[in-house]
Amino acid sequence: MDQDVEISSLGEFGLIHKLTDDVVLKNPSSVKGVGDDAAVIDNGGKRTLVTTDMLLEGVHFDLTYMPLKHLGYKAAVVNFSDIYAMNGTPKQITVSLGVSRRFTVGHLEQLYSGIKLACEIYGVDLVGGDTCASRTGLNISITCIGEASDDEIVYRHGASDSDLICVSGDLGAAYMGLQLLERERVAGEGIKDFNPEFGGKEYILERQLKPEARRDIVELLKSLQIKPTSMIDISDGLSSELMHLCSQSGTGCRIYEERIPIDYQTAVMAEEINMNVVTAALNGGEDYELLFTVPLSRHDDVKALEGIKVIGHMTDKSLGCALVTRDGNEFELKAQGWNAFKQ
Repeated sequence: MDQDVEISSLGEFGLIHKLTDDVVLKNPSSVKGVGDDAAVIDNGGKRTLVTTDMLLEGVHFDLTYMPLKHLGYKAAVVNFSDIYAMNGTPKQITVSLGVSRRFTVGHLEQLYSGIKLACEIYGVDLVGGDTCASRTGLNISITCIGEASDDEIVYRHGASDSDLICVSGDLGAAYMGLQLLERERVAGEGIKDFNPEFGGKEYILERQLKPEARRDIVELLKSLQIKPTSMIDISDGLSSELMHLCSQSGTGCRIYEERIPIDYQTAVMAEEINMNVVTAALNGGEDYELLFTVPLSRHDDVKALEGIKVIGHMTDKSLGCALVTRDGNEFELKAQGWNAFKQ
């Protein structure tokens, strides 16, 4: 037992490996356990997908600027995103809450209104949960159950050398939205009737406060019979997620700076706070876009799709993982995105 090892020294994924590497699946119905976006259970004809996510006040959200309805919506959607990242369909959720005394019934009704709205939009049933007292503010844990046929499921480990690396939407917007909210929170401290300056930045605010799961991309790919070889949703930053795909697939990668999709508002906000916008796109997180690979033979098919950008390709593992800059230099990719245990 490593009694003296601090959790922060391992990081989130190091801790997961430490705690679960010796877990052996005993039931034939348990197809995939820890290590992907969702567990996979053989449910007779269809595979059941199970994922869970926890949000803690003061760690994952700040109620100073996060409306409870938006928080409920976001808490549900980030779980749906994990199911879509397996090429599956979310069907049910359970919601467990830890609630401190400062919250009223009205507060929880606001939270649940957001959860219910997300369920209505995505066709998911709220089927249960639990509520208990908390001494540390508001804690939210949601478990999502989805399904997919065995031949539809996409794991993180299926990519091969020369596969194309694709991403949906644009990157860095959610992180820039968070920077904007934090900037205005600090500016308004101690000022009565403070009016934050959000004009012209509505898109990045929405990306942070009300993200969407990319059901549309999953449905589009299925309609064109394009099955990704590997896939993951971008919750912790492009670099971190891409390195997960490479690590589990046994590949290296090259992505190209000029191909990373970035929205105009994201670039403007990055300039305002003197941050490199590509750094924000690589490491910001919470975009919940889909990062996936497809065989090189599908290049013309995916390149023609609106809302999807080919940003690079997989390589032999020996070549490592790198970003190729606009001037042709290569920089090693590092997992510098969200780490739940980083001090």
